[in-house]
Amino acid sequence: MYRKKHWPAWLAALTVLTAGLVAGGGTAHAESNGGTRVMPLGDSITEGTQVPGGYRIGLWQRAAAGRYTVDFTGSQFNGPGSLGDHDHEGHPGWRIDQIHNSVINWLNSYQPRTVLLHIGTNDILQNYSVSTAPSRLSALIDRITSTSPGADVFVAQITPLSNSGQEAAVRTFNAAIPGIVQSKVNAGKKVHLVNMHDALTTADLIDGVHPTATGYDKMAATWYSALQSVPGSIGSPSNGRQNVLIAGAQSGRCLDVAGAATANGTQIQLWDCHGGTNQRWTYTASKQLTVYGNKCLDAYGQGTANGTRVIIWDCNGQANQQWNLNANGTVSSVQSGLCVDAAGYGTANGTLIHLWACHGGTNQQWALRN
Repeated sequence: MYRKKHWPAWLAALTVLTAGLVAGGGTAHAESNGGTRVMPLGDSITEGTQVPGGYRIGLWQRAAAGRYTVDFTGSQFNGPGSLGDHDHEGHPGWRIDQIHNSVINWLNSYQPRTVLLHIGTNDILQNYSVSTAPSRLSALIDRITSTSPGADVFVAQITPLSNSGQEAAVRTFNAAIPGIVQSKVNAGKKVHLVNMHDALTTADLIDGVHPTATGYDKMAATWYSALQSVPGSIGSPSNGRQNVLIAGAQSGRCLDVAGAATANGTQIQLWDCHGGTNQRWTYTASKQLTVYGNKCLDAYGQGTANGTRVIIWDCNGQANQQWNLNANGTVSSVQSGLCVDAAGYGTANGTLIHLWACHGGTNQQWALRN
C-alpha cells in the first residue's frame, strides 16, 4: 500500500517547509503530487552531502522544465526550496549490504515506479570486502526487481574518488556493472545501466568524495537523459497546467485576486491558500495565466520597470499578459523579463505582488499546486 501523505502539487512546485529541517535533512511528512514515483536510492551522494539535495535539485528542475510530473519518494528528506520534492532514500555512510537489508521495506512502503540506484562508494571507502562488492550489487538488484518487478531500475556506475588507490577500486567495481546489468536484462528484468562515472571528473569533487554543486548538476543531467531514454520511467509530459494554486516558496501563501474582485486593474496579493476561484490559475498554450476563465495576469500599463503592479485584466494576448514558468520556480514576464515578486520580501496576507528584476530569491519562487 502506498503510504505517503498527499500534499497535492504540480511538478514545478517548490514546497515550503521549515528551512532548517529541509536543508539539514532528516525525516518528515512525505510530499506527493500524484506523479510518477521515483526513488533516489543510495548513500550520501544521493542524500546530497556538502550540497543538500544533491543531484535531485537539477533532476527535479529538468523534469519540471520538461513538464514531467515526478514524485520523489523515500523515508529521508532534505534539500533547498528550489527542490520541489525533498523525499529520498539516501543514507550517508551506508554500504551495499546495508541498503540490501532495508530495501524491501522501503519498496513496499513507497512503491516506486522507478529506482535510481547509486551505491558502492562506501564499500570502497571502508575497504569492505571490495572484491565481492559486484556480487553484493547483483544481489541487491535482484532484491529490488523481485520486490518491485514493474519498476525500472537505473543502476549507476559510481562517481570518481580523488584518492588514486580508491579510484582504481572504483574503476574495477564499475567495470563489472555492465555485465551485471546485462545479465538482468537477459533475464527479462527492467534494469538499465547509467555511466555516471564518466559524467564527472575529480575536479567536480568538493572533498575528494562528494560532488560540488556543478558536479551534482552533471549527475542530474545524466540521470535525466537516462530516464528520458526509457518511455514511462518518469511518465509523460503534461499538456498543460490547469486550475492550479500558485504558492510562494518563502511565504507559503498563494497568488490571490484581492477581495475576489473581477474588475480590471485589481492587484494581485499574497493570501492564505484556500483554493477559491480567485486563487485558481490556468497556464495556457499562449503563455497566459488566466483566472475566472476570462481574466489574465497582467503587467499594469504594459510596464517594464521595477515595481510595476501585477493585476488582472481582460485577456487580450499582448506580451504583458504572457509569462514564462521557469525551471527555478520563477515566473517572468515575456515582455519585460522581470519576475513576479512579493514586494519587500513580504510574507503576510495582503503583501502586494509586483514585477522586479529577477534574482531567484525565495520571494520570486512559486509553486504550482493542484
